[in-house]
Parts: sequence; C-alpha cells; structure tokens
Amino acid sequence: MKKIIALLMAALLVFAFAGCTDTKVDEESSTNEALEDSSVATASDLEYVKSKGTLVVGITDFAPMDYEDENGNWVGFDADMATAFAKSLGVEVQFVEINWKNKVMELDGKNIDVVWNGMTLTDEVKSAMSCSNAYCNNAQVVIVKAEDASKYVTADDCKELNFAVETGSAGKDMAAANNFKYTEVKDQATALSEVKAGTSDAAIIDSLMAAAMVGEGTGFEDLTYTVKLNSEEYGVGFRKGSDLVDKLNDFFKASYADGSMQKIAETYGVQAALIEQ
Repeated sequence: MKKIIALLMAALLVFAFAGCTDTKVDEESSTNEALEDSSVATASDLEYVKSKGTLVVGITDFAPMDYEDENGNWVGFDADMATAFAKSLGVEVQFVEINWKNKVMELDGKNIDVVWNGMTLTDEVKSAMSCSNAYCNNAQVVIVKAEDASKYVTADDCKELNFAVETGSAGKDMAAANNFKYTEVKDQATALSEVKAGTSDAAIIDSLMAAAMVGEGTGFEDLTYTVKLNSEEYGVGFRKGSDLVDKLNDFFKASYADGSMQKIAETYGVQAALIEQ
C-alpha cells in the first residue's frame, strides 16, 4: 500500500512540474511576443503614426506660428504646415498644448509625435531630438513699453530690468547668457502680458512673434521691441532616430518648390524669414 501511495505521489509531482514548465514557457512566449510587438511598433515612427491615424503636434500659444482662431481652431504658419504634412502622410493632425519646458519628456513619452512651434535649433535641442532642416530665421528681441524704448537700445542698457521669459525657451537662455534678472512664465504671450501689466519691466520673445503681436493695431500696441540679442533658426523636433525627419525634409523641399510654403508664410506675414529648402 505504501508503495502504491509513493508511486501516486511521484506521478503527481511529475504532472505538477510539467504544468509549471508549460506555464513558464507560455509566459515566456507571451512576453517575447509582447516585446516583438513593441519593437515593431516603435521601430518606425512613420508606421506608428500611420497605424494610429494621427500626427500629434506639441505646441504653445505662439502667434504667428501656432494660435487659436475665433472658432477655437489652431492656425498659424507652423500649424498650417503641420496640417499639410499630416495630410501628406494620410493621417489627421491633432494639436496638444504643452509646457515648453517639458517638450522632450512629452515627445519621448509619446504624448506627442513632434514638437513644431517655432523651436530654436540650439545645441541642447539637437542633442535631445532628431531635428528637421531649418526653415525660418529668427532672433530673440527685448520688449519694453514704447514710451521707454529710447532708454534701451543695447543689451547693457537692460542690465537693471526685470524680465519675463517663457520657461525652457531661447528667450530664457538669452536672459541667462546676458546675466539679466528674470522670472519664468508659461509662454511668450504671458511674458508680453507681464510687461503690459507692469509686473515685469521687459520680456524677451521671438522676433517673428514680436512683429505679429506688438505695436500699433495689436493687443499690445503700447509695447515695442528694441534690442536684437542674437540670430537663430527654427526647426521641427522628433524622437531620436525617427524616420519622420526625412519625410518632413522631403515635404519641406516639395512645399518650397511648388510655392505652397511661401503662400502659407504670406498668410501670416513670415515670408521674409523663410529659409530656402
């Protein structure tokens, strides 16, 4: 009787071991399949965007590049170009307003697929993203109240001013490089509001935005821009190694060649800043 019980126990142990082994093999197989699926999904940004049917574009409120019209639609030179690029890929465009300081995190976390918002091609940007060819010239300029403009014609004249700058922006970098006193705010539009309200003495914003939003006939007609602090170029940022970069560069070349890029630029008054593709 004891021998029979022992044989039964041994058989049960063999069965249990086989079951565990099969489960382990199944789990490993499932894990490997998931990893394979993941690698396929992330191997090509182009295929990833096409598979979900949307190109998610990270932006801020930044006229004339990206801003909302009276119907709540995002328009502007960059917005219109992004819409046209998405159409060329056969997908819809979706705009997501981001904290500019977190643009790389948003991109790498796949909350967005591209940063397309008058982004200056700094060394920091180019090391963190794969970037398109430059498409617009720009500069960082000092904004002050028009009545005070004659006092601030050089960077040295501005040393005692308190600046408002967009967090994580080229304007913030220029303030730091010139040892200006500054406070970081949400975006460039907010920086202008700070100067208008008198809570900051000055702001540093993109010259393209200054030309569109400051002075007579604008919402900031009591402000003006004075000192040009640098010269720079705009580019579009994708995840490192993204195959969408080449697709966009080809799109830029075609759009420049057929005149559609210039036509969109003229709509928003930035045609003089375009870089030949």
